[in-house]
Amino acid sequence: MKPTMMTYIHEEHATLSQILNNYPASIPAIEDENEWLLLATGSSVNAAVSAKYYIESLSNVRVTIAEPFHYQHFEKHNPAIRTVVAVSQSGESTSTLHALAALKKHYPVKTVGVTSKPQSELAKTADTFVLLDIGEERVGYVTKGYVATILTLMLMGLRHAHAVGAIDDARELQELATLREAVNAIPAIIDTTESFFTRWQDSLIASPRFTSIGYGPAVGVCMEMATKFTETVRVPSQGIEMEVFMHGPYFEINPQHRLFFLDVPSVARERLNLLRQYEQRHTQYVYTVTPGSSDDPHTLALNVNVPETVLPLLMIIPFQILAHHIAEGKGNNLPQRIFTDFGIAVKSKTKPGDYA
Repeated sequence: MKPTMMTYIHEEHATLSQILNNYPASIPAIEDENEWLLLATGSSVNAAVSAKYYIESLSNVRVTIAEPFHYQHFEKHNPAIRTVVAVSQSGESTSTLHALAALKKHYPVKTVGVTSKPQSELAKTADTFVLLDIGEERVGYVTKGYVATILTLMLMGLRHAHAVGAIDDARELQELATLREAVNAIPAIIDTTESFFTRWQDSLIASPRFTSIGYGPAVGVCMEMATKFTETVRVPSQGIEMEVFMHGPYFEINPQHRLFFLDVPSVARERLNLLRQYEQRHTQYVYTVTPGSSDDPHTLALNVNVPETVLPLLMIIPFQILAHHIAEGKGNNLPQRIFTDFGIAVKSKTKPGDYA
């Protein structure tokens, strides 16, 4: 039987638990460097955005995230950056490989490759290799590998903070306990999302348009929601930062538009709630994903208590599940591979993906 997205979503708890168990031996310490450049594209850049604020919360490190092709050809490199982290689950993204090679050639940078393929070009090119320890994920619409990327990047930030003395042993153990608490919530989040989909499946499957809206660390979740929905559901879908939405995109809302609000208890929550109340006057299809609890049937409540910077690790999981179920409900045959020659034809991959 061929694996599906759900196969790997159900493996996320065990996979992330194992990644935590392997810390710190599996994570190299990046010492004495407070400027990191993270190069990534596709879901990898969404994962980088999701991990950025956790990394920066632990030490003085500042993380710059860039799409590698654009960075190589159009951006001016900051000479203060001495650490370049290149992220590619496949390890075969040509833009990432080319940008990494160009930076190594022209600047005195230390390079770190983060990939699930030890024999990939990225693993061979980077000075240091960090394994995304996920085993195989043979479905092109990545799920398990995505959350593993977030957690691995978070642990790289934790290891760095401890190595440079920004946090002590007790704080490191506290952070690990928080991450483990988050990971242990995954099975319940899957069950809650299944119930939510069952309640609203007719409405969701019928949708011609999806938008997710959030702020802060949750923006990475919105970005990956858009990626997953466009890959699988194949109707117009966007993930957008709240302030950006309020400065123009709100004009497109119509009674058939399905909106997801990421309601995180934080600095902009009041404005998010005002925006949600306004949009409820213009479409009945307004849903909320929140880490807390709720009796509202339109709200998918995760019932977790972890810091805002850790939430992207969990809040993406409902959208992974919804993407799969809505796609199937629309009749999209996800196991049937399409555009298999795309990566080679447009030179975005060095070799075709090994998918089921």
